Amino acid sequence: MSNDEIFAAAYREHYWAVSRYVARRLDGRAGEVEEVVAEVFTVAWRRRADLPDAPLPWLYGVARNCLANTVRGHGRHRRLVDRLGNDDTAHGRHIAAGPEADTPGGWVHEALARLSPADQEVLRLAAWEDLGVDEIAVALGCGSRAAAMRLHRARRRLRAEIDRLRPEPAFTEHTRVTAPEEHGHG
Repeated sequence: MSNDEIFAAAYREHYWAVSRYVARRLDGRAGEVEEVVAEVFTVAWRRRADLPDAPLPWLYGVARNCLANTVRGHGRHRRLVDRLGNDDTAHGRHIAAGPEADTPGGWVHEALARLSPADQEVLRLAAWEDLGVDEIAVALGCGSRAAAMRLHRARRRLRAEIDRLRPEPAFTEHTRVTAPEEHGHG
């Protein structure tokens, strides 16, 4: 198979997986998803001779870099808008979250958001993209042992954040379960 055919097969097989990967990381900025995905496959086209036999983790690695460029661009745009004084809060247009804004399990996302971007990414690759350690290593551009260690440490830090956000309920006198003999019924 030629490099062009290999690229075409990778595009057909992995377009939607890459799109979902990008969409989950852009938090609903749908208009930008197509741009980033197009950039990912543009890079893949230019480097089609380098496509590995299992291209999806490699494509995720390219997508990580494209997303980093997008985030940097947003930061520059945000700073420019702030300097110009043309942001929504300056004009009194800000969104207040209502009581229905709390989504079930939202605290898990809050705990995840408290982690470093590197920890977030390794956890997302494992959970959202369903990658194994070897595939995570390819996506992150590191060895398998390093990927396993990063995943282990990120899971430990996530557990600590979850425990901080959702501590076990303290037992009070009203919630304590007692045996019948303690009440003299036995």
